[in-house]
Amino acid sequence: MLVGAMDIEFFSESAWETMDFGRRIGERLRGGEVFAIEGPLGSGKTHLIKGVAAGAGAEDRLHVNSPTFVLVNEYEGRLHLYHIDAYRLESVREFEDLGFDDFCDPGSVVMVEWADKVLAAFEGVECVEVKMSHEGQNKRLIKMKNVPEYLKVV
Repeated sequence: MLVGAMDIEFFSESAWETMDFGRRIGERLRGGEVFAIEGPLGSGKTHLIKGVAAGAGAEDRLHVNSPTFVLVNEYEGRLHLYHIDAYRLESVREFEDLGFDDFCDPGSVVMVEWADKVLAAFEGVECVEVKMSHEGQNKRLIKMKNVPEYLKVV
């Protein structure tokens, strides 16, 4: 666990609120952070990442989307962002073959959608665990564990 880490819960009433929450996180990123993001389809994982990318100054933030078929999207900005989608992966080995270990460096941020499919790859990696869930038609609950104090936005 990260020193000074905490848990955060945030209720979002809309996709815009989810993106704004992510933007506020992205503005505070220092580099070296890894996010393991879980949640069912439509729970807002990609909207959260769109916000993080915007807050981190991604140059191509309008084209942030889930890399379901390409598996990894990269966004340049103040930091180098890696957006990985593990939904279609069949094994942890496939995930590791994408270069996960290489992506984890002090000048980058790694965000993994469907992280629950490859949890074994996170052993020994200090990461922020994000669990998203539906709480109504538009309402989402975002639970974050192991959040460094400098990322506290609520």
